[in-house]
Amino acid sequence: MRLSRQRRMVLDLLWQERDHLSARDIFERLNARGRNIGHTSVYQNLEALQSAGVIECLDRASGRLYGYRSDPHSHLTCLRTGTIQDIDVELPAELLEQIEQHTGFAIESYTLQLSGRPR
Repeated sequence: MRLSRQRRMVLDLLWQERDHLSARDIFERLNARGRNIGHTSVYQNLEALQSAGVIECLDRASGRLYGYRSDPHSHLTCLRTGTIQDIDVELPAELLEQIEQHTGFAIESYTLQLSGRPR
């Protein structure tokens, strides 16, 4: 994939923010920083980066959110604020074996979607 100036701007923003942002958030933040980029360019570049496996895309009821990580990882969503936190979770081997026995599938990778509130 060719790393155009606009793709580089989108990637740089995601890497700096280290958050899960909507296309609109990305558009507004880039333009607020003096980067002239249109809505369509943001959407097209996000789709291209996601299709190439460079960034992640989370489908939520409120729309798609894009994140800077593309490796397998899990998420914790705050039920109070809606913020999403990337977390790395390793399930115990015994639990994975139980799941494999129950389902008849050999688990090759997994991600968890956790939700909670601050204590």
